[in-house]
Amino acid sequence: MTATPIVIAGAAGRMGQAILQAIAADPRASVHAALEHEGSTALGRDAGGVPITSDALAGVLHARAIIDFTTPETTVALAALAAQARIVHVIGTTGLSAEDQKKIVAASRHAPIIQSGNFSLGVNLLAALTRRAAEVLGPAFDIEIVEMHHRHKVDAPSGTALMLGRAAAEARNAPLEDLKVSGRDGQTGARPDGAIGFAALRGGSVVGDHTVIFAADHERIELTHKAESRGIFARGALAAALWGQGKNPGLYSMQDVLGL
Repeated sequence: MTATPIVIAGAAGRMGQAILQAIAADPRASVHAALEHEGSTALGRDAGGVPITSDALAGVLHARAIIDFTTPETTVALAALAAQARIVHVIGTTGLSAEDQKKIVAASRHAPIIQSGNFSLGVNLLAALTRRAAEVLGPAFDIEIVEMHHRHKVDAPSGTALMLGRAAAEARNAPLEDLKVSGRDGQTGARPDGAIGFAALRGGSVVGDHTVIFAADHERIELTHKAESRGIFARGALAAALWGQGKNPGLYSMQDVLGL
């Protein structure tokens, strides 16, 4: 079996390190290049048998996939490179703007992009359950999404929380942007009908906890997922990179990878 050569973007970060470990444990993949930003103190350090570099253009040469948990600016640049090289781009970066997303969609016309707010099997099942619950329970149940992450996370709500919100909004046949309510403070007035509320908690070393609450008069249903290791996301991202081999250009999700 020939191992698929994969580029790891953000190789010195928490997710980058977890992905390197996942690749080391899987004979179907190999580390082709490891990337970090210019000026990083990690440049030159060994990462799965290759030195960490800031040269993304050289890094993608002869690669078959990029796994990317970095920053919006870096992800948009890598999407353009992956499109030129016609290789799979796995995107776990969160905090992307609407303009960033337009550029990713444009890049997906030339190469397969697999983008998800979360790459764990459990969370993607939670999204499917959220969609189904919202369909069955209907507008009588208010929806609130609560997430908690470690103190270093820089964006809120999390990409996973937004993914769950979109699943609920799809069941209600409306864009999430029309239903989303977050950051309540002060005299907010009564809860709007059909709103999907978000609350973001930050502290400690929490990898990621997400709860979708369906609340009606006199009863409440809560669907919860708790991540205890970044390894679950790394293994999912690696599975996505391997799944994408031979796929046509397009924008895919982890739901596609898992057949959900």
